[in-house]
Amino acid sequence: MYVLVANLGSTSFKYSLFDMNNEKVLAKGRIERIGEALSPGMVEVNGVKRETNFVAPDHAVAVRQCLAQLTEQEFSPIKSDSEIAAIGFKAVHAAGISGVRRVDAELLDAMEEINDMMPAHNPPYVRAMRILAQKLPDIPLVAAFETGFHQTIPNRNRYYGIPFEWAEKYNIIRYGFHGASHRYIAVRTAEILKRNDLKVISIHLGGSSSLCAINAGQSVAASMGASAQTGLFHNNRVGDFDPFVIPYLIRKTGKTHEEILNILATKSGLLGLSGVSGDLRDVINAAEKGHEQGQLAVEVLVGDIRKYLGAYLVELGGADLLVFTGGIGEHNKTIRKEVCSGLEVFGIILDSQKNAVAEGETAIHATESKTQIWIVPTNEELIVARQTKELIADSG
Repeated sequence: MYVLVANLGSTSFKYSLFDMNNEKVLAKGRIERIGEALSPGMVEVNGVKRETNFVAPDHAVAVRQCLAQLTEQEFSPIKSDSEIAAIGFKAVHAAGISGVRRVDAELLDAMEEINDMMPAHNPPYVRAMRILAQKLPDIPLVAAFETGFHQTIPNRNRYYGIPFEWAEKYNIIRYGFHGASHRYIAVRTAEILKRNDLKVISIHLGGSSSLCAINAGQSVAASMGASAQTGLFHNNRVGDFDPFVIPYLIRKTGKTHEEILNILATKSGLLGLSGVSGDLRDVINAAEKGHEQGQLAVEVLVGDIRKYLGAYLVELGGADLLVFTGGIGEHNKTIRKEVCSGLEVFGIILDSQKNAVAEGETAIHATESKTQIWIVPTNEELIVARQTKELIADSG
């Protein structure tokens, strides 16, 4: 069975083609600047990369171009797009729907229902899925929602202190996101240590970031709440923020409610606080050169991570492992060092030398550390491919 996993941005499309008989990635690629005059991209097959340029007015055209790439005779991993059993999407959130579902009108309406809560995620997915359902009717579309992994979170960590009716009638609860990444960490750490009873704190740091407390493979707490705008602050999104400040900002700035929300969703986080960039590498580089706002942004990010880390140590009653994952978590030694600084009293001791040279999946804790510290590159695409395969197999 071949499964194509799609990761959609507002103007981008990234994909991986899996042979699910052995879970091998046959090909992967990306197409960017969808909707512009020219959409550059890349395709990689058997380790060979090729740069591409297309005219892709929408995501459906981009997917069709991807399928054409994957069936070209000179290097094709498959001979026809009819060999693809399904396209799996790392979907984020839908009103009243979670888990893994076939894409249909009901699901798309449920995603569209909360566009205002998920402005950076749902609109491009809904738009692309609607077009693909029309133009590629023979290929099943499957949505694997990031909220699915967090359905085991107990009520004490799920409910807000709001009128109960809002939770029951409008589903305003803490959902948690990055479910595919945190699920992969739960599965992979159990494989590494050959234990199914682990207490793990998964620290996913990237363009968007979150922490998850995992007990025996199940999510019990997550830093993101009802929307993916919350929790830690992100590259350009605000994270946790007092809602009562919004009417004050409207009055003082003269901006509309929608304009303030747009700033919180696109011009805040690392970008807003540092005034430098939404890319942590640029912010750290500026901070190391004495840029005060850059230094502040790094300090606040580390403080946010440690706040949730402390909460989850309490929630789990200690941890067997801390796991850094995501682009920042996997590659940024400075952030890992700062997050673990001064935690010896909790039995968490980083090996500075291991941390400085770490690459790939590896342990970076000191010998005397009671809690193991690992870097584990996440594999969200594999999780989505597995979930897609299971759903298609079960539905016949």
